[in-house]
Amino acid sequence: MSIYDHTIDALDGSAGDLGRFAGQVTLIVNVASKCGLTPQYDALQNLQQRFADDGFSVLAFPCNQFAGQEPGSPEEIADFCTTNYGVTFPVFEKIDVNGDDRHPLYEELNHYPDETGYVGDIRWNFEKFLVDRDGSVLARFDPTTEPEDDSIIAHITEALAGS
Repeated sequence: MSIYDHTIDALDGSAGDLGRFAGQVTLIVNVASKCGLTPQYDALQNLQQRFADDGFSVLAFPCNQFAGQEPGSPEEIADFCTTNYGVTFPVFEKIDVNGDDRHPLYEELNHYPDETGYVGDIRWNFEKFLVDRDGSVLARFDPTTEPEDDSIIAHITEALAGS
């Protein structure tokens, strides 16, 4: 199954699916507005601006499962993202990434290893998954890996060039 086969609503509640991103390289990230890693939004927006014209997009999924660090309503989350970080990439509805109510997208993602071989539940806000144009996961990055880390940039560049 392709990652792009999953359906999920947009943050504004409009019906949506990830199928519209088929043919693009994407970086899927679970996000939160009250986390020590929240400043990564800046770097995620930089990636969006740098690579969007090449067929790349960040896809953000707010989650409140880690110390209640995303308590806001959809409107509050949208306002926070645009006001504080100028976010132009898609932000989807708030979801669970672990546990019994885990969204099916993350049920699939948690089976992919990161660079250390870790496989399993999402460890914290801002865990990242790079997905190719066909919807296959290429790489998983731990939450503390900065979005503009050389490793992530290299993987994005390679995915864009190879497609």
